[in-house]
Amino acid sequence: MTGVAPANASPILKEVSSEIGGKARIIKIDVDKNQPIAQQYQVRGVPTLILFKKGQPLWRQSGVATKQQLIDLINQNA
Repeated sequence: MTGVAPANASPILKEVSSEIGGKARIIKIDVDKNQPIAQQYQVRGVPTLILFKKGQPLWRQSGVATKQQLIDLINQNA
């Protein structure tokens, strides 16, 4: 769901992952090491969060989101 996140984003993503269980997978991608993926999804800022469902992007945001925002978003789209 994100590129190389600032230090304050990683703990949020870990907490979200543990709370949502099997509803979604959170994947961090290093945009410097995976430039083709970053270009494909037009990632210009870090972090960029993208929610996919069945391989299609449903939502995206540049910048850090709160834990509750992410949990609510996942629950609404699960």
